[in-house]
Amino acid sequence: MTKRITFLGIETSCDETAAAVIRENEKGSAEILSNIVSSQISEHKNFGGVVPELAARAHLENIEFIIKSALDESKISLDDIDGVAATAGPGLIVCLTVGLSIGKSIAAFTKKPFVAVNHLEGHALSPGLETNIEFPYLLLLISGGHTQYLIVKDVNHYEQLGTTIDDALGEAFDKTAKMLDLGYPGGPNVEKFSKLGDKNFFKLPEPIINKSGCNLSFAGLKTAVLRETKKINDNKQMKYNLAASFQNTINNILYKKTKIAVEMFKEKTNLKHVKLIVAGGVAANNSIRTNLTKLSEEMKIKTIYPNIKFCGDNAAMIAWAGIKRFKKNLVDNVDVQAKSRWPLDSKAPYMKGPGLKL
Repeated sequence: MTKRITFLGIETSCDETAAAVIRENEKGSAEILSNIVSSQISEHKNFGGVVPELAARAHLENIEFIIKSALDESKISLDDIDGVAATAGPGLIVCLTVGLSIGKSIAAFTKKPFVAVNHLEGHALSPGLETNIEFPYLLLLISGGHTQYLIVKDVNHYEQLGTTIDDALGEAFDKTAKMLDLGYPGGPNVEKFSKLGDKNFFKLPEPIINKSGCNLSFAGLKTAVLRETKKINDNKQMKYNLAASFQNTINNILYKKTKIAVEMFKEKTNLKHVKLIVAGGVAANNSIRTNLTKLSEEMKIKTIYPNIKFCGDNAAMIAWAGIKRFKKNLVDNVDVQAKSRWPLDSKAPYMKGPGLKL
């Protein structure tokens, strides 16, 4: 019988302190022995966003307890794990350093292999926690810091088809919530209050919708929301209408751009049967899921979403990515450093900044 690999995963890239113990099962997916996530919403709520120094301090205070809790719940000791995986980037350096340092220390102390995981690869492979998914597939990665279309060819092998040229989708949601004073965290609240409004009340822009392939832009939309908020003052119903119109505009943009990405994927892979994976924190948005499921039915493609609990930042996906990389001998030295920026496709052009041509 082939030994089933077991990994400890650690995640501290932003404002979630997380640890998990994951074991590969016979079906090619995962047995989740534990998955502990400690949220910092209360620490950042009054600021309307993540304060890096506060987040790092909270990680330092909680990380040992969270790791111990994950090990206790899994009933697995450090001697029994086959390796340690920790997020090394992208993210906030002061936060990444906390989890990365303790992960390297545990690996060195126990003489276990260490894998430095790209947080984005964690999201990209996260559906594999529950379903054995064959490569290649099309990935729509939508999170607080990233919005990208990629071909996932294999572990550690990605081709970027499109990306945001300015703000990430999660950032646009959070800033919209802040402008409308809908509370923190922003994304879930925009979706919640949009259900109370008229989605067709405001006509908002869809930047670069008819050009630049499946690249996206949200800065102009965010500016338009800001302009409208100055007109509606404290009118609650108008706030709900604006939230609904914003959500509807996002769905229109994703519908059109995903359609283009699917055609690009078909052209590049010569595959007729397309699997679309939608992952990242914003993939928890049910309105977006409904919208893209409608598109998948129209285009006759298969769309797969991770379980809601694996959409946001979590250590289960980091441990799983660690297992997948370990099986390909992609093991790191314990002197590996944290990276604030770490693209999955290193050859893709950097699509931000002045002078960008679309």
